[in-house]
Amino acid sequence: MSEPTGKYSITMPRDIAEAAKARSGPSGLSAYVAAAVARQIERDNLNELIAVAEAEHGPVTDEEIQALRDQLHQARDNQAAGGANAA
Repeated sequence: MSEPTGKYSITMPRDIAEAAKARSGPSGLSAYVAAAVARQIERDNLNELIAVAEAEHGPVTDEEIQALRDQLHQARDNQAAGGANAA
């Protein structure tokens, strides 16, 4: 069962609306816009969470971010190597 919907009127620049219509595909412009708004709400929520965490623990440094990226890349490389060995 899908969520109840409401009808809303919005205003946006014509070029953005036309690009969205062109990309919306069979699901239609309303579904495309709803998905974009849902993603923005997720980003807003994450930004709020980050602000709370940084207020409590201090900001994350560029070095910490890079170290975590390196760990992620290493884990992906290890997973890919393991998958290749299993084949």
